[in-house]
Amino acid sequence: MPRPIEALIHRHALAHNLARARAAAPDARLFAVVKANAYGHGIERAYEALRGADGFALLDLAEAERVRALGWRGPVLLLEGVFEPRDLELVSRLELWHVVHCREQIDWLAAHKTERPQRVFLKLNSGMNRLGFPPAAFRAAWARLDALPQVGEVSLMTHFSDADGAPGIAHQLAAFEDAARDLPGERSLANSAAILRHRVPAVAGDWVRAGILVYGSAPDFPAHDIGHWGLQPTMTLRSRLIGVQPLEPGDTVGYGSSFTASARMRIGVVACGYADGYPRHCPSGTPVLVDGVATGTVGRVSMDMLAVDLGPVPTAGPGSEVTLWGEGPHGTRLAIDEVARAAGTIGYELMCALAARVPTRSVD
Repeated sequence: MPRPIEALIHRHALAHNLARARAAAPDARLFAVVKANAYGHGIERAYEALRGADGFALLDLAEAERVRALGWRGPVLLLEGVFEPRDLELVSRLELWHVVHCREQIDWLAAHKTERPQRVFLKLNSGMNRLGFPPAAFRAAWARLDALPQVGEVSLMTHFSDADGAPGIAHQLAAFEDAARDLPGERSLANSAAILRHRVPAVAGDWVRAGILVYGSAPDFPAHDIGHWGLQPTMTLRSRLIGVQPLEPGDTVGYGSSFTASARMRIGVVACGYADGYPRHCPSGTPVLVDGVATGTVGRVSMDMLAVDLGPVPTAGPGSEVTLWGEGPHGTRLAIDEVARAAGTIGYELMCALAARVPTRSVD
């Protein structure tokens, strides 16, 4: 039989979370962000559940081609724009919208030969200091784009660095409103955290960009969990016990003997390791479910295996179901954010790190 690990993509949860984003910004149109292969879920697996969006936002041309191949004819936005002049040829052919964040991209547009003007989103660096024109150069960039025959419509956008907590968005929102004052064009400002936490029209604008919230992770965890926001897990990683070991006091577990038993105990060996995308640096005690019962990992995560404490599950043995994150048996649930917190990271990384060797399938 095949190795007993698999990932499930829950289509009903994707559609539910998308509806939650829609409800939080009812007057704005909605981009479903499907970059990084739909945050590790697979664009093709997620597509049907996310067709209720008004558009898709992603990073590269290959992903845009996949969305078009699925039959999507609506807006597709390249969030980092084009990376070289020849990319604009495929942008024209696929009828893509694209972000303009630097002078070179405007130069490439000016030299591009096209019969159909393109829709661009001019990006302001309002304080994230990643991509975008500084406020002092923003209006001049808009004027250049507005004068180009290659450009049909210019929308305006920025990205919030702290919508999930302090210091918040007020300073960036003020910078955007000042730089964009009186300029025509639709606005796009809100990411997942802003959609959920800052529900005012000025923030929602004309387009919101729903990313991590769609995939069942709270953008402001641990201040709030997915239950607070009414979100559902969209990915389950599960496996089974393939062995059991009794330990005596003083026995150690795994490479480096990082765990030492202080009393007699049973541990289970799970068919899951860092080659499957489970973080190697997860410490002992990282939450896990065995047959739906909460317990924790024991010792260091190996390439193909990890160990769990069977003290809370005395009847567990080889074949028992193990939920690494997501939906467990008997209506149980382990939020990916809880596992990520134990690993010192965020749910985004766990989703995106799911290894190609893990069999993955969609379920309703």
